[in-house]
Amino acid sequence: MTNATLSRRSALKAGIGGVAASALAAPAVHGQPRTTIRCGFWDHWVPAGNGALRELCAAWGQRERVDVQVDFITSVGRQNELTIAAQAQSKSGHDILSFPTWFPAAYADQLVPMDDVMGRLAAKYGAVTQAAEYLAKRDGKWVAVPAVSGTQMKPCLGRIDLLKQHAGFDPREMWPAADRAGPGADGWNWDAFLAAAEKCHAAGVPFGLPMGSFSDAVDWVGALFASFGANMLDERGRPTVSGNQKLRAAVEYMARLARFLPNDVWAWDDASNNRAIQGGRSALIFNPPSAWAVARRDNMAGHDQQWTFPMPSGPEGRFTPYLPYFWGIWNFSRNVGPSKALIEFLSERESADKQTTISNGYDIPPFASMNDFAVWQNEGPPTGVVYNYPIKPHHNARTSVAFAPAPPEIAVQAYTQGLNTGLIARIAQGGQTVDQALGWAERELRNFARG
Repeated sequence: MTNATLSRRSALKAGIGGVAASALAAPAVHGQPRTTIRCGFWDHWVPAGNGALRELCAAWGQRERVDVQVDFITSVGRQNELTIAAQAQSKSGHDILSFPTWFPAAYADQLVPMDDVMGRLAAKYGAVTQAAEYLAKRDGKWVAVPAVSGTQMKPCLGRIDLLKQHAGFDPREMWPAADRAGPGADGWNWDAFLAAAEKCHAAGVPFGLPMGSFSDAVDWVGALFASFGANMLDERGRPTVSGNQKLRAAVEYMARLARFLPNDVWAWDDASNNRAIQGGRSALIFNPPSAWAVARRDNMAGHDQQWTFPMPSGPEGRFTPYLPYFWGIWNFSRNVGPSKALIEFLSERESADKQTTISNGYDIPPFASMNDFAVWQNEGPPTGVVYNYPIKPHHNARTSVAFAPAPPEIAVQAYTQGLNTGLIARIAQGGQTVDQALGWAERELRNFARG
């Protein structure tokens, strides 16, 4: 391993730390002495979301005569991230862990290559979304498998009644629970979005779009920037701010949109937008189905008036915020073969369907060929509420990771500090001109590149 590689991975870990099978194809486990696999999975946001993994692991373990111990590790207080760091340092702990978005790249030198597993899965189900490959493939090798459980997208989640009353459109007509777009879908772009945001703001139900440094904020602004072609960093991690007219257009748009958002969005966390739509104070947010699932569980007023539909499109197309989890195996694990077999089993279509169904449609498989599970058609009320949550062919959309395509060790630093939302805050809250704010962003990004 070169010094340059070590430096890149050290930088990536520092950036993250700054925010605190078929039976024949899979690796054989029969005939081996009975082993125990320890799994540390993400503790799901959606009620009953952990149930699928618990049941699947128990069924696989019984079939393969392997003891599978399952722990669910919360992301509250970043306990999952702290667990990863502690186990990496001590070289002990779980065999399989759930790794958040940036972590496979950060710990690539301590993870077992997964090319064999990914090769068999891709042969069955096709390629995974490009954003997952960007995050989990290092030096040409898969270091983790894109997980089903915990992987989310963040399209529009709107209140049907409020959008009809105040913005003048019914999202169910524009984006029905069917493999087709309805009237008005061709015009669902950021200009139409801005007009709707202004109307809902005037009516007292502004769009609940966070603008702080938490992931919900950074992700949706990153997708908007991508739809303008407004990359802030190139593939080598060099800033692309100076003279970037596409970035200027995106920033100027955001400055206009910010006038129609709640005054306190600059201090919102990842739960604030959920509460806004659940309480009827907002007509639209960008979110996975967790906000709707909790509202339905608790029988909150208006839970049957929510509808999921695609993000608006921009000059460069439509992009959907993508926040994945990955399943990885430590290279100090003594049970690599059985662990690979279990991950492959959890990634199979039938297993993925179970995970997605139990999570009320929240969990997104990495394979586009799996975006046809019945749960997205049947969930409700209203029936079909999450049909347009996964990317469908007629959406003409791509997944987005903020600050891609920069190398992850650089992109993660910009991501965790929320440089895209911070750029807008300097204009909308700090009174800076667009040129002043862009100059600040250029300096900050150059610091990362030098580091």
